[in-house]
Formats: sequence, structure tokens, C-alpha cells
Amino acid sequence: MIVVPVKEGENIEKALKKFKRKFEKTGVVKELRARQQFDKPSVLNRLKRERAIYVQKLQQIED
Repeated sequence: MIVVPVKEGENIEKALKKFKRKFEKTGVVKELRARQQFDKPSVLNRLKRERAIYVQKLQQIED
């Protein structure tokens, strides 16, 4: 359960923004979308490999 402490006199939009940020960090929505469809392990491995290559290229460009 996500708890967002709200200070007295604090704007409700600010508190809502805090809640949204905390909720996003939990990864609930991301996991829910992943569970809605089945991806073959070979597809997941390929995507993981492609992401690793992409990140490695970014790191090489940065250095």
C-alpha cells in the first residue's frame, strides 16, 4: 500500500504528483501489461540482448 504524507496546507496537486511518482516506481502497471500477453523466452532473450547492445553503444559514445 502506498502512503503519501500530506503536510497541512499542501496543494492537493502536489500530493497527487507524489503519489503518481511512487506508484510509477513500484512497477505495477509495467508488470500488469507484461502479464497480459505471453512472450516466448527466445523473444525475451533477443530483446534483452538488443538492449544490452544498445546500452553498450551508448556507453562507448559517452567515453
